[in-house]
Amino acid sequence: MITLAAADFRAALPNGGRLLGLDLGTKTIGTALCDAGWTFASPAALIRRRKFTQDKAELAAVIAAQHVAGIVLGLPLNLDGSESPRSQSTRAFARNIADLGPILLWDERWSTVAVERVMIEQDMSRAKRAERIDSLAAAHILQAAIDALVQG
Repeated sequence: MITLAAADFRAALPNGGRLLGLDLGTKTIGTALCDAGWTFASPAALIRRRKFTQDKAELAAVIAAQHVAGIVLGLPLNLDGSESPRSQSTRAFARNIADLGPILLWDERWSTVAVERVMIEQDMSRAKRAERIDSLAAAHILQAAIDALVQG
């Protein structure tokens, strides 16, 4: 199941469970995990993209090891909310991993900007920012989604 609706995603997970947040890039996949009660999201491993089959196998291993019930995948939209070529690529990725669990596509328009702003405020070097931004963005995306899931 792939959905844009938090309510549909929540209905697919009646017992809650850990969620995996993904920030899909062309070279890396930032990951984040949340607790089973959907309280807080934390950055997790950064996956360096290779062939799709290897990327999927690595995601499947994380899902199995962490007992993940569902996936929140950042959907890159244009500032006006319309879909972009990257949105279509993300939707194709979602279709290709749909057998790993229910997927919620979550608007990620401001996630990287928000995370980078915080890292700059913390006086983090450009090199450290580049190394951590994708997983922190995944945590930002996942936190926004779980906040909506809990409130809704």
